[in-house]
Amino acid sequence: MLQNFKAISLSYRKAPLDIRELIALDENSCRLFLQTLKSFIQASDILVLSTCNRTEVYYNADLDYSADIVKLLGITKGIQNITQYLDYFTILNEHDDAVQHLFEVAMGLESQVVGDMQISNQVKQAYQWAADNETAGPFLHRLMHTIFFTNKRVVQETSFRDGAASTSYAAIELIAALTADITDPSILVVGLGEIGADVCRNLKDSGYKNVKITNRTLTKAKVLAEECDMEVLPFEDMVQGLKEADVVISSVARETPFFTKEMIQRLNVLTFKFFIDLSVPRSVEAEAESIPGVLVYNIDSIQSKASEALQRRISAIPRVKEIIAESIEQFNDWSKEMMVSPTIHKLKNALETIRQEEIARYVKKLGPQEAKLVESITKSMMQKVIKLPVLQLKAACKRGEAETLIDLLNDLFDLESQPATTE
Repeated sequence: MLQNFKAISLSYRKAPLDIRELIALDENSCRLFLQTLKSFIQASDILVLSTCNRTEVYYNADLDYSADIVKLLGITKGIQNITQYLDYFTILNEHDDAVQHLFEVAMGLESQVVGDMQISNQVKQAYQWAADNETAGPFLHRLMHTIFFTNKRVVQETSFRDGAASTSYAAIELIAALTADITDPSILVVGLGEIGADVCRNLKDSGYKNVKITNRTLTKAKVLAEECDMEVLPFEDMVQGLKEADVVISSVARETPFFTKEMIQRLNVLTFKFFIDLSVPRSVEAEAESIPGVLVYNIDSIQSKASEALQRRISAIPRVKEIIAESIEQFNDWSKEMMVSPTIHKLKNALETIRQEEIARYVKKLGPQEAKLVESITKSMMQKVIKLPVLQLKAACKRGEAETLIDLLNDLFDLESQPATTE
């Protein structure tokens, strides 16, 4: 079972946004899906990861359950004809490929934004759900903790997570710097296209609570507000929202500036008000910055910071891959040793049975002190006798030659009749 880790993945690499949205799972759906998988497939470990860019299932099983998993996903999501989307999924049935993929996903190598800082927490959350639903066995526990340790090394030893490498991340980083001295800053997001929606999601993930969103299409604003737990401001009430906001993020799509100098002047700005313009063409008139207290940041300055950070991350990729390779090698050594663990336990049980049977033959002839001494001596002898076979087994594992030695020990000590665990 230890060498049968598999994965099935639907991600931005093959599936467009509308398909990913259709199949994505929220927390409750993830937990329900874990229980469904636990009931219907014979797997010792199951992990379900679902983000805006990917929905993936990792499992440890002898059989390929990818088709069943897709069908069960359709039942969970209420999609009757989900098999029509099968071509959007990537199937990883080779153990090494699935392990490698999970490492690369967790580190952010597979993210749309290279080095995505959110993915590490999302993977931890998925692992927590697996633990809560008792779908994480010893293999998955060890694998996930190896991944978390690897992530720590990547952060400490490389520049892979430095800076904000996307426009929306860079905007959040800018907001944090601008509002460092403001308790619970008031933020208004105007326009909810792709980048505006991304900013809202990142504001939520970054812990900003005092956020209002407004959009010409009210339905779109309501859907995003529910997803991000934000307040919808009717478009016709935007002026009041502008007056109250410390930061205004604009991603309004139009040919001429939506926020003119004249409009902003009428707000009677008494303290600082920051406009972050993420639109192309610009939606905030450049001259607005001549108004006292008004500061305007356009997309060029934000993207410049994002591009610099992205380049630093890309240059760190070779070192990140080296760290992953080192971690996988160590994990594989542990996995191989786990394969012989039942044999080691059985061998210990076999020797312990022999020891106890022999002691039982003579213990009645011994006094308490003598019996205690014999117990100590025979235990010590047993530990020394078993030491070499255990070391040889572990060494054979690393060479990929354990099966022959396991068969030999089974025959010599009749290990098949022994329990696989020790007291």
